[in-house]
Amino acid sequence: MNTFLCISKTRFMRNMGFHLLNWTIFFDRPELYKSRVLELNASDDRGINVVRTKIKNFAAVAVGSGRQGGYPCPPYKIIILDEADSMTEDAQNALRRTMETYSKVTRFFFICNYISRIIEPLASRCAKFRFKPLTEEIMSTRILYICKEEGLHLDSEALSTLSSISQGDLRRAITYLQSAARLFGSAISSKDLISVSGVIPGEVVQALFLACKSGNFDLANKEVSNLIAEGYPVSQMLSQLYDVVVEADNISDEQKARICKKFAEADKCLIDGADEYLQLLDVASNTMRALCNMPQDFSSGY
Repeated sequence: MNTFLCISKTRFMRNMGFHLLNWTIFFDRPELYKSRVLELNASDDRGINVVRTKIKNFAAVAVGSGRQGGYPCPPYKIIILDEADSMTEDAQNALRRTMETYSKVTRFFFICNYISRIIEPLASRCAKFRFKPLTEEIMSTRILYICKEEGLHLDSEALSTLSSISQGDLRRAITYLQSAARLFGSAISSKDLISVSGVIPGEVVQALFLACKSGNFDLANKEVSNLIAEGYPVSQMLSQLYDVVVEADNISDEQKARICKKFAEADKCLIDGADEYLQLLDVASNTMRALCNMPQDFSSGY
């Protein structure tokens, strides 16, 4: 294959490009880099005109094989598109034709977070590289090193909380740590990290879940109203409530399926601009019906 689709950081793709193009060239002759590699942030240059002009013009220029300035170099160029999932569908369709036409002289690297936003004709032409989130052990080791160098104190509970809320993303963990250090000083607790991350406290999530399990709609409505009044993001509540439901051992698979289906529907409605209170109340009522084995739809009674 002539194209790579990578869901990871830009640095990995740059290093791969250096390796493919003989990285010694770019240390001794850095001016050759611009003639061989084009880097674009697709979240900024995302329209069809960029594909028709900047990308096409760069891809169309042939390159010589053999040696460049006395250095061995392969006969192709590299185009790196960061945040490729931000490109419009029209731009991706135009890029498809460019890839087909100039595949002999140009290699394309797509870097994205959501592969589902890459159209199938592009994705099918790519070798896909997926990278798992970092393990808690790796995260903890690096965070402790940073804390030591910066003079920060992080207890075991705070360290575990930081690894949990960052979800394997070291850059996110460092951002939370930096924000907490600026606001609360060198001694950072688990509560401090939760407050700067925007994560909803576990007891708040559990309170809503228990209200749904009780079968008391008025109690669930009260918890929903409190959540909205406190300003917690409903999308974040859905994410954390999802974890609670999936990990629960006393809920059947059928009940989990009914609840998670409603989570997905509510998340889509929130993205489309629906009211947060109504969507969370709808989720709470459907969760209650599933947990209490009530009918999925209300009967009209007629």
